[in-house]
Amino acid sequence: MPTLAANLMFMFTELPFFERFDAAKSAGFRFVEYQFPYEHAAPEIRDTLGRTGLSMALINAPCGDRAAGERGIAALPGREEEFRDSFLQALAYARELECPLVHVMSGVVPDGEEDIAMAVYAENLRVAAITAEAAAIGVVVEPLNGIDVPGYLIQRTAQARALMAMVGQPNLFLQYDAYHALMNDEDPVEGLRANLDIIRHIQIAGYPGRHEPFGAGEYDIGPFLEACDVLGYSGAIGCEYNPRESTEAGLGWASRYGIGT
Repeated sequence: MPTLAANLMFMFTELPFFERFDAAKSAGFRFVEYQFPYEHAAPEIRDTLGRTGLSMALINAPCGDRAAGERGIAALPGREEEFRDSFLQALAYARELECPLVHVMSGVVPDGEEDIAMAVYAENLRVAAITAEAAAIGVVVEPLNGIDVPGYLIQRTAQARALMAMVGQPNLFLQYDAYHALMNDEDPVEGLRANLDIIRHIQIAGYPGRHEPFGAGEYDIGPFLEACDVLGYSGAIGCEYNPRESTEAGLGWASRYGIGT
């Protein structure tokens, strides 16, 4: 049975931050993920995880100025020092929260600057992975489709795979999001099968619309989740979707996986 993780930046947002953990636990989740926990003290989050018995599956490194549209700084020339300082902050949180993975976003890159940005990203990933390896923490790269995030440097799975081969660090992995794959007209099951050797985290959402993963007229996520089991994927699967109404009201889709029952 797939191990689902509640993404607390998307789910239970009708509740204050720390109450979301209790709601996730009550709904049957054992894992959570939260992209940017840095507005909250790491010890307080750690204590909340301990109290609820939840595990943090994934956090992101700081991504720059989100309000200004930044979606990562690791590929931006001239900001290497800023990135490396921010990654140390992420690593400190990951260690405090016993979180095994940190997602490093590349960033939005102007047209024509992709080659230099890729070189900067590769070097920053190399340094980040080496730094994280001593703490037994993995670094993940996630392709984000160019419709939702125009200009994002890493948009397709093949790009991410080539980049990882170029960097060559053993603790650098792929974060595979079925929703972004579908937005790119990729078959998620085939993408899973072809890249299982480098996948360490998976996320899902309904397509189209990025709501609950099951619904009338949407891609049926069931065969993808079944393929995760059949192919032997054992990591968490983050539910990174926007509930149509309240999170709890929309959890019927997950009842077959022991959630919301």
